[in-house]
Amino acid sequence: MRIGELAAKTSVSVRALRYYEEQGLLVSDRSSSGQRHYADAAVDRVNLIQHLYAAGLASRTIADLLPCVDAKVSTPESRARLRAERDRIDRQIAELIHTRDRLDAIIELTRSPERSGCVVN
Repeated sequence: MRIGELAAKTSVSVRALRYYEEQGLLVSDRSSSGQRHYADAAVDRVNLIQHLYAAGLASRTIADLLPCVDAKVSTPESRARLRAERDRIDRQIAELIHTRDRLDAIIELTRSPERSGCVVN
């Protein structure tokens, strides 16, 4: 499929797909006219890359881990790196839960109509 089709199927911009290629995260074949062509498996690859980015992994980390994903094997180093990333995400989740709980407390505290004089735009 061409780059526009891949972008549409993954809801990722053409610019981002080109960036993924520059970073070595995604591979395409080129036609004689220079157009990029992707295998059907590129959809899953882009979705994986998007999930890893959303989890806060850097492109360098993703590039280091993808060969293990492709080979369906891991090394002690790659497992340690994945565990470290998981631990970082767990810390972020705990911080977000704490922040949500504080917001809930503020909402509860400020529910009373007697406490006026505060205007939020």
